[in-house]
Amino acid sequence: MNIGQAARAAGVNAKAIRYYESIGLIPAAERTGAGYRVYGERDVASLRFIRRARDFGIPVERIRVLVGLWQDRGRASAEVKRVALEHVAELDARIAELTAMRDALHDLADACHGDARPECPILRDLERGGQGARGWTPRATETTLAPDTEGDSPWAR
Repeated sequence: MNIGQAARAAGVNAKAIRYYESIGLIPAAERTGAGYRVYGERDVASLRFIRRARDFGIPVERIRVLVGLWQDRGRASAEVKRVALEHVAELDARIAELTAMRDALHDLADACHGDARPECPILRDLERGGQGARGWTPRATETTLAPDTEGDSPWAR
């Protein structure tokens, strides 16, 4: 099947397939004499595996480990579980951080009169960069909680 057919069968887009090939997450596809990529059911199964891992927000490097474990029929499931639980711990940390952000912003909104007065604790907190704020302040290394910090990965379907 061609790249469009493989993409539809796996529930990804063609750009994602090319990206996965470019980073070595999947092997380069066989090519026809005219240079078109050709995919088989095994390739589609790998793409579905990767798509599902991405659905869970698993980063590419961890997916690479999981693909290797999936393809190793002699693997110990303990290793797979360890990788999954590492991601669960990261998700828990992100959830806690997002909850703290939400709560702090909600507290600021509660403190704002929301009327014709110009005084606004929300703007004051933003102006001060959170210094002296009660509640949540960003970690020193934090810039954003974007779900994918690995560059311009094409996850849209």
